[in-house]
Amino acid sequence: MRLTKDLYNHSLALLTDFYEITMAYAYWKKGIAERESVFNLYFRENPFGGGYAIACGLDYMVDYLEQFKFLESDIDYLSTIKSNSGDPLFEDAFLEYLFDLKFSCDVDAIPEGTLVFPHEPLVRVIGPAIQSQIIETPLLNIINFQTLVATKAARIAYAAKGDPVIEFGLRRAQGVDGAIAASRAAFIGGCSSTSNVLAGKLFDIPVAGTHAHSWIMTFDSEKEAFLAYADALPDNCVFLVDTYDTLEGIRNAVEIGKVLRKRGKEMVGIRIDSGDLAYFSQQARNILDEAGFEKAQIVASNDLDEKLIQSLKMQDARISVWGIGTKLVTAYDQPALGAVYKLSAIKDAKGGWVHKVKLSEQSIKVNNPGIQQVRRYYQNGKMVADMIYDINIGARKKNTIFHPVDATKRKVLDEDVLNYQDLLIPVFRQGKKQYSFPGMPAIKGKVEAEMRSIHGGIKRFENPHIFPVGLEESLHHQKMNLILKLRKY
Repeated sequence: MRLTKDLYNHSLALLTDFYEITMAYAYWKKGIAERESVFNLYFRENPFGGGYAIACGLDYMVDYLEQFKFLESDIDYLSTIKSNSGDPLFEDAFLEYLFDLKFSCDVDAIPEGTLVFPHEPLVRVIGPAIQSQIIETPLLNIINFQTLVATKAARIAYAAKGDPVIEFGLRRAQGVDGAIAASRAAFIGGCSSTSNVLAGKLFDIPVAGTHAHSWIMTFDSEKEAFLAYADALPDNCVFLVDTYDTLEGIRNAVEIGKVLRKRGKEMVGIRIDSGDLAYFSQQARNILDEAGFEKAQIVASNDLDEKLIQSLKMQDARISVWGIGTKLVTAYDQPALGAVYKLSAIKDAKGGWVHKVKLSEQSIKVNNPGIQQVRRYYQNGKMVADMIYDINIGARKKNTIFHPVDATKRKVLDEDVLNYQDLLIPVFRQGKKQYSFPGMPAIKGKVEAEMRSIHGGIKRFENPHIFPVGLEESLHHQKMNLILKLRKY
């Protein structure tokens, strides 16, 4: 899927906050528009009170940057914006500069489907300050939302313990764009299919669905409605049984299932969308099994999330497929990831890198300086820790990592006993794409492999174990020195 070509058919260069354009103008006026800078996109806290997040949205981001260009209509619009004095806000020469602008940054990113943690750069941008600044907002928009939904889907899939999960959220999603991106991210995170037909077309996601209560209400009786559906779709019959009386609905589904069987077809299952899902699924399993429909699936929906699924599992609910809508696609209990995009280095007039930190009264908001890379360490195939290091400083074979916020938390990593992998990979070099999309099944498979590679305590929903992430020792000391210098200690 090509975001700008297939969905919008025009450039999205103006998909940015106004202050990105005004800062770009000020860079240009000051003569520093082409000065090389480094920005990192990262989040500060794991979403949903959990122990991890799932990186997602890279393919959207790549397409956006590959198509990045200010069109003539964009320039015409910017020329109409007035300053407080009533004069044009932007000079014609600046608008001509924007019109001629070609994306030329180096971009590295952590691949989609990778487990990621607070303070790690998911995306690193190196390039002219004006370009790096303008793309801040769209990159955050893309990565923030899809990472959030993919993480929610992974939590739901973990709670389902291998049961298929259908994403049912289109009608409750935050608009057209949110629905499409959410369906994509939900599939990557762990859903097996979607009800969103357009997402199925765009991303080659399997589509699934049953029928609505309105179908039942169209007919004089529930049994008649089931039979009519069976006549139309004999190979795809999942009957919604709770329009009137759930237990009676299950028995009616069984009766029509027997009609299908006489025709050489098999009822796929039933769906329950209300009431006590544990009780009704148990009753349904008994009724179905006694009637000889042991393979019939029981699909459950009704504002489900990972914690409710976990509770239903503990109650021995006999649900075999989960339909998840509102609380998945809207990330109901945490509507924003809160990722940020911060300057970490800029070249001075002599061409040397100057590392930068932003100070704050809240230590969690102090960013990490330098040109960062993330090195993940493994032992016996399991993830052990992540180290954030500066590529110009490098890393020792044996290194102490320091927590980015609390330096009293430290961990020693020894490459003689640990394997490692650097996570940020080249995506663009001088504006030319280096990245090849691996395909949705491969990304989805990566999530499954990553989830197997972490300690079970990190996957807990309540008070999860904290995965160790820290700054390489030299980078930690450099950060501390910069902070002390800026605070004039």
